[in-house]
Amino acid sequence: MTAIQHRNGPEAETSSSDSTDALPPQKRSRRRVVFGVLAGIVLLGATGAGAWAVSTGAFADSGQDDLQQQFATELVARGDLEESTNATGTLRYDGSRAVQAGLAGTVTRLPNPGAIVAGGESLYSIDDAPVFLLRGETPAWRGFAGGMEDGTDVRQLEQALNDLGFFTDEPDEQFRWTTTEAIMDWQESHGLERTGELPFGSIVFAGGDLRIGTLTANVGDQVAAGTDLFEASGTTQIVDVELGLADQQLAVLDTAVVVRLPGGEETSGTIVSVGTPTETESSTGQATTVIPVVIALEDPDAAAAFQEASVTVEIPSQSREDVLSVPVGALLAISPDQFGVEVVGADGSTRQAPVETGLFAGGRVEVTGDGIAEGTEVVVPQR
Repeated sequence: MTAIQHRNGPEAETSSSDSTDALPPQKRSRRRVVFGVLAGIVLLGATGAGAWAVSTGAFADSGQDDLQQQFATELVARGDLEESTNATGTLRYDGSRAVQAGLAGTVTRLPNPGAIVAGGESLYSIDDAPVFLLRGETPAWRGFAGGMEDGTDVRQLEQALNDLGFFTDEPDEQFRWTTTEAIMDWQESHGLERTGELPFGSIVFAGGDLRIGTLTANVGDQVAAGTDLFEASGTTQIVDVELGLADQQLAVLDTAVVVRLPGGEETSGTIVSVGTPTETESSTGQATTVIPVVIALEDPDAAAAFQEASVTVEIPSQSREDVLSVPVGALLAISPDQFGVEVVGADGSTRQAPVETGLFAGGRVEVTGDGIAEGTEVVVPQR
């Protein structure tokens, strides 16, 4: 940004009592912007932060002192402009679920809240018998033993044991001797009896590692099968956003967004899921329809300091590619229905150039007009 001295004509040499009338024509034009530019913005359809920036970006006069006001310049830039809509979202861990007791008995061990339990590790214990976590999307619904009927759950078990290095054949839906042998080797690795069988309730399937949440049972509790023991989730953080129907056009898969975390830090994300319209209750108790949207964070470590938090999501709403733009503060109200910019010549003199405005975004505005090109120097308020 280059600072320049605004040039005034000889008529500026007048007494301070008559300074207002003595200002050169160009200077008076800038003073009128302070009062008239907001109306001009309304007439031309600018909205939001862009309108406010223009209305306050003009140079205010203060009598004789204003004659010495310093201004600055910026170059007209070519590039993309993008306007965003802010939405409130909730940062949380994915795959929330309640882990239930698979067997009736006494709870003898529970995991610590916040702990990460990986596939193949003990999750909790009932009657001092450990229950293990194995990887798989389908919940366990029966035990595993030789002679059982074929099923996709057998393939899932074999794949889980394969992932842990115990099953070496190609997983299929048949429980064979190789399956029994893999179970025995796995049991031995945990100091368990080599039975080659897994009774119902002795394992829990989950799609990945589990992050332990709130405990809903205590060690020593007598529980029935199906009793909730604790909350758990996946280990990946996501952001949930509920968009109103008026903003449903923003819910587009693979759209890149910006997530503003508590404290002001920002990270990038992508819309990975768009749900069907869902009726929910607003804060005032009224029913409203929303579009549920899920956002994945590009940097998993960016939000590691937060377990759950309210965040602001900036979703692109309008964009213009390869356009000329200037800072919003560069705009002048040449007339009630015409904007312009003050162009700086090679000799430092300035002239007003009419422009047509387009998209307002990020403190800049799209402009077109005769003599306006990439690299053109225009006057802006001194920062």
